Amino acid sequence: MTEPCDLSAITARRLIGEKKLSPVELLESCLARTEAMNPAINAMVAMLPERARAEAKAAEAAVMRGDKLGALHGLPVGIKDLDDTEGLVTTYGSTIFKDNVPKADAGMVARIRAAGGIVFGKTNTPEFGLGANTRNAVYGATGNPFDNTRSAAGSSGGSAAALAVDMAPLCSGSDTGGSLRNPAAFCGIVGFRPSAGLVSSERRPHGWSCLPVVGPMGRDVADAALLLSVQAADDARDPLSYTLPGEPVRGVPSRFHPAPRVDLSSLRLAFSEDFGQAPTENVVREAFRARVAAIAPLFARAEAAHPDITGGDEVFEVLRAANVLSSHLEKYRNRPQDCGPNLHANVEEGLAYNLNDYAKAAQRQTEIYRNWLSFFGGHDVLVTPGICCSPRDWRELYPAEIDGKPTRTYFHWLSLAYYVTIAGHPALCLPMGKDARGMPFGLQIVGPRGGDALVLGVALAIEQACAGDALLARPKPDLAALRAAKPISQLEGFLGFG
Repeated sequence: MTEPCDLSAITARRLIGEKKLSPVELLESCLARTEAMNPAINAMVAMLPERARAEAKAAEAAVMRGDKLGALHGLPVGIKDLDDTEGLVTTYGSTIFKDNVPKADAGMVARIRAAGGIVFGKTNTPEFGLGANTRNAVYGATGNPFDNTRSAAGSSGGSAAALAVDMAPLCSGSDTGGSLRNPAAFCGIVGFRPSAGLVSSERRPHGWSCLPVVGPMGRDVADAALLLSVQAADDARDPLSYTLPGEPVRGVPSRFHPAPRVDLSSLRLAFSEDFGQAPTENVVREAFRARVAAIAPLFARAEAAHPDITGGDEVFEVLRAANVLSSHLEKYRNRPQDCGPNLHANVEEGLAYNLNDYAKAAQRQTEIYRNWLSFFGGHDVLVTPGICCSPRDWRELYPAEIDGKPTRTYFHWLSLAYYVTIAGHPALCLPMGKDARGMPFGLQIVGPRGGDALVLGVALAIEQACAGDALLARPKPDLAALRAAKPISQLEGFLGFG
């Protein structure tokens, strides 16, 4: 039987507006699902249920009064534990902040509340979002909903896992090297990396850097588009907050929700399984080839092609390290015992670079960006796998090798995603069935500069075309098996880094 928490965000919001679903009923269903599923996967890590219940009752009263309702009115929303939530503990996955209770919401969280969303919990993340295996020394590891001994990826792993088992209709995430897209691929949900500045964020240490962004996660494209329409905003605290051509950002939520209808038969598709250099696992390559074969006939033209991203690994390594130095050098120096291995590794890497390294990286990033502009002159959309490998045991902090070949860094296995980050283009990870190991497969859909709406539209069209195909539609985890699974907190290595 379908429970209220199983409803899509779009459907639940419509039923709330029609007085056919109570926000109280929806919240209680989400709380019950969280209670049942969280022991197995540890996705939701901090909650204030009584506050959420009071907000749900107030939302119900507003519906009954006939008040004007916001786009997210009455919908429970999970917030990644990197974003401040007023009155609700925010740890950033670090023991240094295990008792931190913010006095104000982050800008994106405030917009969600203003639209009627009910912030009912925080979702797990690696320490400071560093790395793509969601585990830390505060709350422990998050397990994959399809096998809780495997990784949910990250750094938005808690949000992705929570969505996969219907703990919440919507969750927030963020992305530097793929942190919206990688966990979406591993957990079988949708994660969308918007163009830098579309979703304003005041917390980036380098305000003009396009690497880190905040974005939406949902169980399908329409739900992600709904959340994006609320997250998108112009905020002067974010120097990259921008206006779309001729239109102020704050005036165009309708550009994203409902997701636009796109005629795939009018578009030119490019596909690449590795950008010519990413360490892509064979099981991922095989799954990707099958997906390309299925969707290529939908397009006007399809060909193997990709932009020139030569030097992309070095660019990302240097620019990412610069961001980490600005954010975490003092913690590394003053409280090294409270910092995990990823933070240590990235700070030490950053300290080994010099200004010439940074100058070269910034110059090459610009060259890569211009390569992408030229590439999209001949193609409308690019698809790749969402991540380089199939989910592995979460006890492995990161893949040191893929198909027997060593990786460059603890984040090299995210290169299919971070090559897109470098160029600043919008990208969405769409769940498309399972790979040969029975784990979710995610297709990364990349659009041209500023093509956020186009990416949403292409993803929606592909999602709808595959909806009736048991092999290509969004996979769903076995909830009964998760209920019977050994609690993840009882598994060896749960708390900490290894």
